[in-house]
Amino acid sequence: MRNTFGNIFTLTTFGESHGAAVGGVVDGFPAGIDIDMEFIQNELNRRRPGQSKITTSRNEADSVELLSGVFEGKSTGCPIGFIVRNTNQHSNDYDNMKNLFRPSHADYTYYKKYGIRDHRGGGRTSARITISRCVAGALAKLALKEKGITINAYTSQVGKIKLDKEYDKYDLQQTESNAVRCPDPTKAKEMKQLIAETKEKGDTIGGIITCVIKGCPAGIGEPEFDKLNAQLAYAMLSINAVKGIEFGIGFDAATKYGSEINDVFYNDNGTIKTRTNNSGGIQGGISNGNDIYFNIAFKPVATILRKQQSVDKNGQETTFKAHGRHDPCVLPRAVPIVEAMAAMVILNDILAQNTTKL
Repeated sequence: MRNTFGNIFTLTTFGESHGAAVGGVVDGFPAGIDIDMEFIQNELNRRRPGQSKITTSRNEADSVELLSGVFEGKSTGCPIGFIVRNTNQHSNDYDNMKNLFRPSHADYTYYKKYGIRDHRGGGRTSARITISRCVAGALAKLALKEKGITINAYTSQVGKIKLDKEYDKYDLQQTESNAVRCPDPTKAKEMKQLIAETKEKGDTIGGIITCVIKGCPAGIGEPEFDKLNAQLAYAMLSINAVKGIEFGIGFDAATKYGSEINDVFYNDNGTIKTRTNNSGGIQGGISNGNDIYFNIAFKPVATILRKQQSVDKNGQETTFKAHGRHDPCVLPRAVPIVEAMAAMVILNDILAQNTTKL
């Protein structure tokens, strides 16, 4: 089981949803970076459960403890170990699901792979494990900040309610102004209402998160198997509930002519630029200096609070109803996770370009 992400800047994670803690070890992080603990904790707060009425009510402080790799407020270049303790597990909520396989969950696949599984909150398959990604992503953001690179994600669609403008028409600083994390206040209200209605029905709903990376220099990425878009896709598809990704105009390109969507170059006072950015900032697997932007599709959360049909470990058909505290829509809490994974990819590739220094 591979629990390590990256090859220069790396994150190795550990822990389960109802275990003692989750945590990780970050290696390859450059020395001399100012470590802003308030910023790191705030990134976790954006992901934490119980932050609004449209998220799970599990009440965890998600307080991070750095164990190594930092001295007098700066990174030392040594591995950064960290831990976030679990304090509010309700393991008994899962007793009725101990011997059955929940629809669209990883219960069956984990059982077939390992012959054993932790049924409490999904164990290692739980989205709670993404805590470690948010910590590592926050560290990566702090390093990228020194290069003038920023990463902002936001909810652009919930169910059939979606934004009707391109990302550059919105003030992305407004994303954190509402519980849905949508930069359009009017659409945010509609999305919030839909999520609340879905929760009331005991159901779940999916949607789309858009991510925008600004300030990434041209020339980042590899030309063959480690294309920058391939690395970002790999990172995003490793997030729980993600089912698809598109860069730039994405699947819309399939209906267009090349003459309609080619990003034409021009000389802007000695700087080569493109008049459009339909490619999403990446061409030939390498960044071209434009904003990198992409959309990620999230399926509805698999746990619904309704009666469902399934089978147990012996193949016997059964009926069950899930209990516990679950998100009716994962998108609001997934926004910082998307940003974290993007930050780790970009930092890893910049370090690869520049070996040991930023």
